[in-house]
Amino acid sequence: MKIEIIGAESLGVRGLCCFITVKEQKILIDPGIALGFIRKGLLPHPAQVAVAEVIREKIIHAWKLATDIVFSHFHGDHVPLTDANPYQLDIKRVVNLNPGVRIWSKSAQFLSSKEQKRATALKEVLDVPWEEGKPGTGAFSFSLPVPHGENIERNDRVMMTRIENDTVFVHTSDIQLLDDDTVDRVLEWQPDIVLADGPPIYFDKMNTELRHRAWNNAVRLAGSVDTLVLDHHLMRSHEGVQWLEGISAESGGRVICAADFMESPRRLLEAERESLYDKMPVPPGWHRDYGEDRAGTGAFKIFL
Repeated sequence: MKIEIIGAESLGVRGLCCFITVKEQKILIDPGIALGFIRKGLLPHPAQVAVAEVIREKIIHAWKLATDIVFSHFHGDHVPLTDANPYQLDIKRVVNLNPGVRIWSKSAQFLSSKEQKRATALKEVLDVPWEEGKPGTGAFSFSLPVPHGENIERNDRVMMTRIENDTVFVHTSDIQLLDDDTVDRVLEWQPDIVLADGPPIYFDKMNTELRHRAWNNAVRLAGSVDTLVLDHHLMRSHEGVQWLEGISAESGGRVICAADFMESPRRLLEAERESLYDKMPVPPGWHRDYGEDRAGTGAFKIFL
């Protein structure tokens, strides 16, 4: 099994996209990308945009090669969009790119109204087989939808993916480690490698009780698998790095971020947005011009 993590916060963008190769099967999970549109009152810095351009092209290339594509849920950093902003993946970039691919997603009964609109819009333009991901016992299977964070009614649901060959790999999507039952389900799958979304500790709503719950669940996972890759929401702040180190120390397990897994430099660019603006001032009107294809990132490719 070959595991490539394409997009995640420690790699410079919002997302949790990976490409798994198992013999002849090539599985692209959550082929979306985003940059936090506003962070501390600032639009994405052009240096972030430059990194996102490269990662977006990698996702498009993987889409072309995939035999299967998984949409764990329909948030804009996990799927292409028909109404994408300049920093996301526009569905036009992949329409008709791979007519032989199959798409897997959760049942319509688990879609929020916003997700339902997005799913319908995507199905109208993607003329490919579209199937419902269901639990199974084969090498490629899915969970029933689980909470996107806390198990409360207003939260969306996400579909986790399990892939087995010589290794058992689990992509949890946006569970945020905030629901004990969800972590129990992951452990029941007996994974070797888990790619999981850590808690959004940069949010004020992450009170002491939620932080404690997420920490304990991370320790449980880390102590039961060979490698726990924690990223996405967790790595939107530098405190996420401290979490990786602390969970590894307490559990005795290997706990790393996506950049570590891919042996790439850590690029916590969203956390560094303010300092990027200080170090590299942005010309007035750059974002408007970029959105209208009248400006580029050529002068800002410092991380490439």
